Amino acid sequence: MSPFDTIIDRRGSGCSKWSRFEPDVLPMWVADMDFAVADPILHALRERLAHPVLGYGVSQAGLKARIVGWLEAQYGWRVTPDDILMLPGVVPGFNMALRTVCAPGAGVVVQTPVYPPMLKAPENGALRRIDAPLTATDEVDRDVFGAALRQAGQGAFLLCNPHNPTGRAFGREELAEMAQACLSAGVSIVSDEIHCDLLFDGRRHIPIATLAPEVAARTITLMSAGKTWNIAGLNACWAVVTDAGLRARFAATLSGVADHVNILGLIATEAALAEGGAWRDAALAYLQANRDWLAGAVAERLPGVAMRLPEATYLAWLDCRGSAAAADPHRFFLEKARVGMNSGTDFGPPGAGFVRLNFGCPRAMLEDGIGRMARALAGA
Repeated sequence: MSPFDTIIDRRGSGCSKWSRFEPDVLPMWVADMDFAVADPILHALRERLAHPVLGYGVSQAGLKARIVGWLEAQYGWRVTPDDILMLPGVVPGFNMALRTVCAPGAGVVVQTPVYPPMLKAPENGALRRIDAPLTATDEVDRDVFGAALRQAGQGAFLLCNPHNPTGRAFGREELAEMAQACLSAGVSIVSDEIHCDLLFDGRRHIPIATLAPEVAARTITLMSAGKTWNIAGLNACWAVVTDAGLRARFAATLSGVADHVNILGLIATEAALAEGGAWRDAALAYLQANRDWLAGAVAERLPGVAMRLPEATYLAWLDCRGSAAAADPHRFFLEKARVGMNSGTDFGPPGAGFVRLNFGCPRAMLEDGIGRMARALAGA
């Protein structure tokens, strides 16, 4: 049996995932896997906790060296430790990045349906949100995207790659077209790449900043070990900003607001990058098997529900518009199946009729969830 098959009781542990719904609801919503953290990370945390003082954390030189090495090994991206800023999370990161690169009242382009905090970020900074919906097949509509950029002024493109919730891992040609359109429009790029180490079928993530020096000069890239190694609750991430001027401006925006990182988050991140490779590979294989099983189960057992195979992440974007749950699938499955997922409407207007399901869990739990959903549809 795989260690990822172990079902761990998380109720009462203070985690958001298992606290949101009533006890009889199976939570399959937030991007938090139900897997035990890798042993090397737990060992590093226990070693640090053996010291009785937990003061303010500071990034050690070894951590940035690990990040530099990881970026080159995984993506062929050569950066220096000076190019890296540590901060407490990707969401505060892209909120602060938008305030750094956007002129007052400028526009921020987002590709809907998209991660809900991205929809809220422009308003948080008194900026204009401009939606550039993906096509029905989750691809970039060049005309729609270009028109949105022309409305942005001295604004930004807030990229989600790999894309959440669709699971797209944008290819080099798509990224190059988006980057060139941003350069032509004078729009900066803020790229959330938190799921970058969770690509399936042998795909390799391409950071948009690696496409060309002129793209990198206008890009703030945000990454983290949080999703890959299931340590998101430790609130640590890094930004890669290779342009010295842009990096100084971003650091100034972060100063006093989001420039301190949880000391245990720093420890866990370094341990993940140094010794967590084998665990990541095993988890990715397990997730891919879950994805493939789920795709078959949806097709065979959930009439009227469609699922496009995600290329990355551990999130399935389920199209329920042809099913008995079409009117409000989130409510339908919550009330009739006792399965708690994310409502598609939270991801923007194109999400109506969809739900997002997290398959980062033991197979037995995934089978339980699909069984509940199948019975609810059969009884509708």
